[in-house]
Amino acid sequence: MGRHSLPDDEAPDGSRSGPRVRRRTVAVATMLVLAVAAGTGVAAQSGLLSFAKTCEGSAVHLDLVASPDIAPSVREIADRARKEQITSDGQCMDIRVTARENHQVAQELAEGRVKPDYELWLPDSGVWAEQVKALGDGVPLTPAGNVALSPVVLASVHSAGTTLGWPEKTYTWAQLAAAGGAQGTVRLGSADPARSATGLLALASISQSVAKEGPDADTKVAATAKLLSRRVSAADSQVVRTLAPEDPSNGDSRRNQAAFLSEQAAFAYNSDADGARHLELFYPKDGTPQLDYPYNLVDESELSTDEGRAATRFLVLLGEPESQQTFTSHGFRLAGEKAAESLVHTAGGRDPQPYANQVGAGDPSSDALQETLGMWTITVQSARLTTVVDVSGSMQSPVPGREPESRIDVTKASLLQALDQFTPEDEIGLWEFATGLDGAHDYRKLVATARLGAPVQDGGTQRARLAKAFKALAAVPNGATGLYDTTLAAYKEARETFVKGKFNALVILTDGSNQDQFGISRSALISQLKALSDTERPVPLIAIAVGPDADREEVDQIARATGGAGYQVSDPADIQAVILKAIMAVGQTGEPSSQN
Repeated sequence: MGRHSLPDDEAPDGSRSGPRVRRRTVAVATMLVLAVAAGTGVAAQSGLLSFAKTCEGSAVHLDLVASPDIAPSVREIADRARKEQITSDGQCMDIRVTARENHQVAQELAEGRVKPDYELWLPDSGVWAEQVKALGDGVPLTPAGNVALSPVVLASVHSAGTTLGWPEKTYTWAQLAAAGGAQGTVRLGSADPARSATGLLALASISQSVAKEGPDADTKVAATAKLLSRRVSAADSQVVRTLAPEDPSNGDSRRNQAAFLSEQAAFAYNSDADGARHLELFYPKDGTPQLDYPYNLVDESELSTDEGRAATRFLVLLGEPESQQTFTSHGFRLAGEKAAESLVHTAGGRDPQPYANQVGAGDPSSDALQETLGMWTITVQSARLTTVVDVSGSMQSPVPGREPESRIDVTKASLLQALDQFTPEDEIGLWEFATGLDGAHDYRKLVATARLGAPVQDGGTQRARLAKAFKALAAVPNGATGLYDTTLAAYKEARETFVKGKFNALVILTDGSNQDQFGISRSALISQLKALSDTERPVPLIAIAVGPDADREEVDQIARATGGAGYQVSDPADIQAVILKAIMAVGQTGEPSSQN
């Protein structure tokens, strides 16, 4: 293949790139790249382009961090670009490709504490960019396109595939989960959904599928998640190593007989097995989500014009026929094209499995993925939460569009919905607060934090007692917001009653700023919270500002003193989703359980 170039009106002077000024948008640059590409091809064929000097002094250097599964393909293309002196605006491109786990990069970008040492990011799924946005105001990403696809499937060893009726028998996601359930016929494994887009997409797809089959969907999905958590691996690359060998006499119960994988991962596994082992793939008939490999510019405003143009040129190169052949040879599908039979067969797909239909039709929404991830965090680790609710007079204010419902009415309903997401092993308690609520105290303890499945004196359970207490919450006329004293008291108790092995947190909901002039100051509160915080016994504060009068910056500043974060909702009905989102964000920093 000949050299490629995107010529400038004037040749570069040999420097690495121009000064770092804000470059044009990707859309404009892409159009320009595409517009000149055709003319470049004609010029090359006519022999009008020549490179009288080497690229060493004029190359544009870019660092690209890629998902470990696609990094070898992209590195191969980058090496070819370097070898063949493929250029952008007459400058050669030196694209240095590094493989890194997607969840680690997402966490790093979300925190935004360290300036990235790479300009491009190619994770396996758009899920990660969504999490960067959800977890904080970190490094901005500019999506520029997708370079490959791979469906998420269930892969089984031959003996398990035979038991499940492969390839003739087809399943929904719910049926596949049941087959790997407590009473199922195969031992089912997965990568940790908190650290794997494949695991998360599979679990979210199960949730959607189970919801269509009737009542008790949340309980069934939580049971599936709990079962998966016992056989979870820390990363996608580790899942295939947990699969049992083909010998049916091998009764090692620690080995999985099936696992959620991408089609490409199964392709790579089968390609390396030399026929000794072979995975068989089940493609759920109710829609298969897919990894979509988005190409992102990292903090685009920091790229020079040369760097931005080279980044866009490399994306165009990734879409050219020779590059696409590289992707397919590694087991990836291409957008808008039917997967080759040879690719699917190598991966382990066979007719009548619906591998050619419904691919991508089952992609869960961003909200569904966030809720699934929150549920996973709770289910796997179990939670111990003390919920502290503002009952000051302003909570009587009507919610726009929901009149005559007040903020406290909608807050109670949302808390009851959130309660349904927790298992009997989770521990939850309830406080309320407003100035002078209980003598000299701005707060009152309503329900001690205890296991939801635990029996209580009246013959019911902690869950029923807590639901009753939620329903009884009422705003105090003329009550002000005693936020600071309440936060300190509740945090001290949460620290003193810390339970090891659970996700301990304090959840505070308020619709206003502190109004207790006789209590502790904000600076003193933050200082004491920092002193109380202990990384060995973490109790992050999740502070939710409810309504337009609440100060999100204030609650965020207070929460971050404990390793937590502050959030704001304009409609109290969003509280349930925010609690799950917050648990996801804070819980994601823990170490995953893994199967050895």
